[in-house]
Amino acid sequence: MAAEPVFVSRATTIPSKFQSFTRNISDKSQAKLPLCSRVRAYQKHSMDDKNNVYKQLGLFSLKKNIEDTVLRAEMLAPTALEHEEARRIKQEEMIHECSLWEDPAKSNEILIKLAGSAKAIDALKDLKYKAEEAKLISQLVEMEAINYRLFKQAYTSSLDVRKLLDQYEMSRLLKGPYDKQGACVVIRAGSKGFNHEIWTEELLNMYVKWAEKLGYEGRLVEKHPSLHGGIESATIEFEFECAYGYLSGERGIHHKINSQNGSVHHEVTSACVDVVPLFLGTGFDFQIDDEELIVSCSPSLLRDGKSQTELTVCLQHIPTGISVQSSGERSHFANTMKAQNRLKAKLLVIAEEQKAL
Repeated sequence: MAAEPVFVSRATTIPSKFQSFTRNISDKSQAKLPLCSRVRAYQKHSMDDKNNVYKQLGLFSLKKNIEDTVLRAEMLAPTALEHEEARRIKQEEMIHECSLWEDPAKSNEILIKLAGSAKAIDALKDLKYKAEEAKLISQLVEMEAINYRLFKQAYTSSLDVRKLLDQYEMSRLLKGPYDKQGACVVIRAGSKGFNHEIWTEELLNMYVKWAEKLGYEGRLVEKHPSLHGGIESATIEFEFECAYGYLSGERGIHHKINSQNGSVHHEVTSACVDVVPLFLGTGFDFQIDDEELIVSCSPSLLRDGKSQTELTVCLQHIPTGISVQSSGERSHFANTMKAQNRLKAKLLVIAEEQKAL
């Protein structure tokens, strides 16, 4: 007689001897797995845990940066916007009171200030909008209503807000008469030699990258390569607002200390940096008598020692002894005008510095 089959339901309790038997089978099956497979599985599990931890830390850092930037914007933007609107109203009243045709110079100055106030108001309104957007997205993140990508968008908006705040605060600190103008930076090697000329080229690249970081571009108008691989001198123009205010503190001699293989003997290289204002769209009422100038011309040299067709125009102001030069333009007349403008700007800066004493 055949034995009847026995059906065990899921709720049926398996005897302990069968449980130990199945446990031994599973342990043996895991033991049969290669060691490298078990190591990979463990590494993958630990890596997932680390990624989760890093993601949580990253979110916390982003959230903290957003909150700090939004708080800073909420504290500064309303007061700054009220101040700029009051300035604009005052300047509009001055325009209505005075005649634009009687004093063109004063009218031009008022119109420039009015345009600056209007630009600042638009920037502050944009700043408030971006700050509110970043705050709203960060609040929705806490409610788990949006994803991680939008949270990064809030962080990007907070970076824009921080940049606008920094620019506005810096513009408020620039109180000089020419701080709102562009800048012309002239860099010269301190002396002949490979290290000095390489250091001069490094300074040039530093200023170019600085402008690119701000979202602007410097125009390289003159560059005189040396025979050793660096540059003897270079002139770069920054045609954006407040460039002179940013760079006026760079005027002077820049040193670099080079140590060779940890030796106690150090070599000091130097480069001279001169900064003059570059007037943007506005002229300056300043004339120099031709009798006070010594004009000289010399051929520019290429890297191989051959002379260019253009000439370097050198101007020397006899009363002060100040000398400037220009060789980046295509004609002798253009180089002469460029050199005269640089000389006038330099004399204006010296006159303002003497007034402050």
